[in-house]
Amino acid sequence: MAKKEKSVYCCSECGYETANWAGKCPSCGAWNSLTEVRFEKAAPSGGPKSRALHSRPKRINELDMTEEIRLSTGISELDRVLGGGAVIGSLVLVGGAPGIGKSTLLLQMCGNLRDRKILYVTGEESERQLKLRSMRLGVEGENLLVLPETDLDAIVDCIGEEEPELVMIDSIQTICDAELNSAPGSVSQVRECTMRIMRLTKERGLTVFVVGHITKEGSIAGPKVLEHMVDCVLYFEGERSTSFRILRAAKNRFGSTNEIGVFEMDEKGLKCVDNPSEMLLSGRPENAPGTCVACVIEGSRPLLAEVQALVTPSSYNASRRTNGVDYNRAAMLLAVIEKRGGLPVNSCDAFINVIGGLDLEEPAADLATALSIASSYLDRPLGTDLAAIGEIGLSGEIRSVSQINQRLAEIARLGFKRCVIPAHVRGEIRKPQGLELIPVKSIRDAIFTVLKAE
Repeated sequence: MAKKEKSVYCCSECGYETANWAGKCPSCGAWNSLTEVRFEKAAPSGGPKSRALHSRPKRINELDMTEEIRLSTGISELDRVLGGGAVIGSLVLVGGAPGIGKSTLLLQMCGNLRDRKILYVTGEESERQLKLRSMRLGVEGENLLVLPETDLDAIVDCIGEEEPELVMIDSIQTICDAELNSAPGSVSQVRECTMRIMRLTKERGLTVFVVGHITKEGSIAGPKVLEHMVDCVLYFEGERSTSFRILRAAKNRFGSTNEIGVFEMDEKGLKCVDNPSEMLLSGRPENAPGTCVACVIEGSRPLLAEVQALVTPSSYNASRRTNGVDYNRAAMLLAVIEKRGGLPVNSCDAFINVIGGLDLEEPAADLATALSIASSYLDRPLGTDLAAIGEIGLSGEIRSVSQINQRLAEIARLGFKRCVIPAHVRGEIRKPQGLELIPVKSIRDAIFTVLKAE
């Protein structure tokens, strides 16, 4: 059969393919993301009648209704994010910044599953480096096999010989297919290697965890189509300078994508944090201005997070720096506080920070953020027993949020005595015992009621 070589340009961000190079991707608009990919394409032979039909369509009533078989990883927070455990026959991609704890998490999972035969493929670390980490974490067992290899064919042959139940690949950017001429980590190598691993996973019923590096923009390195091929995408978040880590599911075909897992890193590895709210509020200063507690919903559980603000006079253009809060959202809140709340904060430098490395993307944290800004500007503390729930509109009104009773129960459980809530809420409020509710209609009302500002 005659073969001809074909060359296309593939976008490393979205996977779009085009015959000609361009500075800007026509699909996603990314600049300088098109790279040349060369591969051989078999020339077609025969007409439509020569093609064999490998599978037949089925009626939807005839499809298999059996539930997926799940495997507990021995790590409660990881099982929560996966939706109750790892599904047998699934491919999971774990991404995160260098040194965040991806390899540590996988190695600890191997130590918990000592009754399962596991193949750990390391393409970045040597055998000695992996042994030192396993000794530090206390991971050992006769069923844990280590393969320092980067050639995909050798990995596939080893899987066929050893027949493991679980496979760990660290990392996909170091694995290469000898039939491709491109370098390891390139678009074509990452895509083709992942496709072969996915096919092997489905054929043998394996459970495969793959580590993926992230770019400086925070996305998985390689083509964006890589995330579409796998069954589950997990992201490790957090600052390397802090001990807390957050595991978030960006995609999950077998569970919810709203769940998060909270870990604490110490000298013996990652520890599950069963009560994240207490962890995020530990070390909170007493009667300090510019701090307020917000309650957000992450998956199926509420979390309390401390929002801090520092507002100082400025003689030049305002500087707004945020960490954990969206910059555009913070700029909008500052404008609403000045226009509707009566505080001239736009002429000041505003710094906003969320303690613990948590990203507050839910609008329910708007009121707590605004009160912390107003508290810092007026230099008046809100009190350590106060929390705030509510979304702020452009007219300065305080809007209701979802699952407010669940939030109030978590606030009362952690010992708070007062909570600022929207005056108009959807549904009936179940007031927890010992918690005083302060209903407010607008941001001006909240500032006057809580901070006694005129």
